[in-house]
Amino acid sequence: MPFKKKKQFTNIFLSILCIIAIVLFAARSYYIQVVNSAEYTGIDAQGAASSRTAVLKAPRGEILDCYGRKIAINRDGYNIVFNKAYIGENLNDTILSVIKLCEEYKIEWVDKLPITQTAPYKFKKDEPTDKMLSTLKLAHYATVQNCLDAMVKEYELEKYTIAEQRKIMGVRYSMQIADFSISYPFTFAEDVSTELMRKISECSYALKGVTIEVVPFREYADTTLAVNLIGTVGPIFEEDWQTYKEKGYSYDDKVGKSGIEKWAEDYLRGIDGEITYYLDAKGNIISSKVTKEPVAGKTVMMSLDKNLQRKAQDSLSQKVRKLQSQGGTCKAGCAVAIDIHTGKVLAAANYPTYDSAKMNKEYEKLQSDPAKPLTNRAFQGVYPIGSTIKPAVAIAAIENNHLQKSEQINCVQVYKFFKGYSPKCLHYHGPIALKGALAKSCNYFFFEMGRRIGATTLTGYYKQFGLGLKTGVEVDDSKGILVDPENDNVGGTTLQIAIGQMNAFTPLQAANYAATLANGGTHYRASLINQIVSYDIGEVYEVIKPEVVNTVKIKDSTLDAVKEGMLSVTEDGTGRAALGDYPIKVGGKTGTSQINGAADHSIFIAFAPFDNPEIAIAVVLENGDSGFSAGSVVRDMLDAYFFAEHASTTEDKPFIVLD
Repeated sequence: MPFKKKKQFTNIFLSILCIIAIVLFAARSYYIQVVNSAEYTGIDAQGAASSRTAVLKAPRGEILDCYGRKIAINRDGYNIVFNKAYIGENLNDTILSVIKLCEEYKIEWVDKLPITQTAPYKFKKDEPTDKMLSTLKLAHYATVQNCLDAMVKEYELEKYTIAEQRKIMGVRYSMQIADFSISYPFTFAEDVSTELMRKISECSYALKGVTIEVVPFREYADTTLAVNLIGTVGPIFEEDWQTYKEKGYSYDDKVGKSGIEKWAEDYLRGIDGEITYYLDAKGNIISSKVTKEPVAGKTVMMSLDKNLQRKAQDSLSQKVRKLQSQGGTCKAGCAVAIDIHTGKVLAAANYPTYDSAKMNKEYEKLQSDPAKPLTNRAFQGVYPIGSTIKPAVAIAAIENNHLQKSEQINCVQVYKFFKGYSPKCLHYHGPIALKGALAKSCNYFFFEMGRRIGATTLTGYYKQFGLGLKTGVEVDDSKGILVDPENDNVGGTTLQIAIGQMNAFTPLQAANYAATLANGGTHYRASLINQIVSYDIGEVYEVIKPEVVNTVKIKDSTLDAVKEGMLSVTEDGTGRAALGDYPIKVGGKTGTSQINGAADHSIFIAFAPFDNPEIAIAVVLENGDSGFSAGSVVRDMLDAYFFAEHASTTEDKPFIVLD
């Protein structure tokens, strides 16, 4: 019996102890999880102990033509991204693993280190080392081996082979200069293949912190269309990084490098979003949240008509090749079309040109090509425009009372007014009035007009028409050349600039001059942009309205007389071969500019319809020989403008109307 009582007492005692233990455990759990949760979880009443914010990329705005047809667009692609918020303990092993996958799938990765990637290691040619030496805290005279040794130590690469060290340090250095952190994830490789994307995703358990991001990539609907105008996007250069960083860019952002891509950077750039990571007191991520949605960039609608642009490019190519097949020396050309009521550029074509998709691989070849395919001849090429200047000379003569419209000048071929300088006309025309002088391009007639007007007054008129001056167009253009009219001792300058020699202008200026003449004297700033709209094209933010630079004072009677002469050029004059049978009346003027030791340039300006002009065109064929050679390109462009089915599909229909 005593034994039973003792056993019962023991059981009761143990039960009480268990109850006390359970109560104490529950109390402790309550204290940890509720009363003092902030100390143990890093979360207080306001949330996490700390947070870090990272960027969510916004799509770049697109570029469309005047009908909304796609020029520069976006497509989804895959980037391999290192996210420091989730990186495991051994970053170097992770980097090496991803490098091996990239090598397997033949994918390039980011390596900004200015040291060759294979032994014997040397500093890369044409790549500055100042940034690297500064980052590694080395003197300017440090050797390649000094740099390698410093990085092995700083990045803890001792256990790897020399080849592995070089690969890893290239990435680690790139991460370092890109401010790799939770706020700035590092893009390891861009636009990787679908196969590699899947492989990375499958290995995510072993590659902590390595993610695949779907990001928008720039793509061009036609990689050979208007490439000199549209331009390119590219990475931020190291020397520009601080400036872009202050504007809110990330190191791996792409920015406009040339053309409209560069000019419209502020429009095209979207507003990046943000993702916030919440960390506990020990720095572990406990949650994340998109705290700011990205906003796509604005879309730019150009004034270019894709159909007209394509036709101009194709026609130039065909004409140059045809001239070559006939034994000519023509190797290049350009053409510009302008809306005469707005100054908007409808087409600006160059030949030869290039394929933007192959530009990076073929850059050295393109740069050394004597035909200069990288040059935007339409805006930057400067040419004496020959006899196409004569309509402006005629206007200056009549408006300043130096010519009566019915007056005849007796062309005896050799102009002998000045002693010691006697230039010749190409033909003996005899008595000839303005209409015939324009139609037959009589140099003698315009020598006399130049002498009467004077070089200073002529130059003033050229400037009023925008010749020899910047056009104001959004991308780079040349000013051209205007000789100093005061340096004319024997009349040579005066006579030569009256027939379009010595001075040199761009085809864009020539087209705008033709437009100004055709519309009665309103000189517009040239422009490539119609409007800025939302990414989804549902809202208009800004309309780029026509801007009048100046007005050339021309009496109606003067304009009528000059335009009649330009109509005669295409109907029974020097432009008849190209446009004599054209179904729409066209005003035009042919021109040749003399080049020492080479065939003349062929130039043609035109506007149409004659009675109610809409479009002005200028075409230049380098070493195209005769002025009318360029006429076939003018005709093709007029066909594309007046007779092409602009709105043959829903996509092609204009959907936003300018104010």
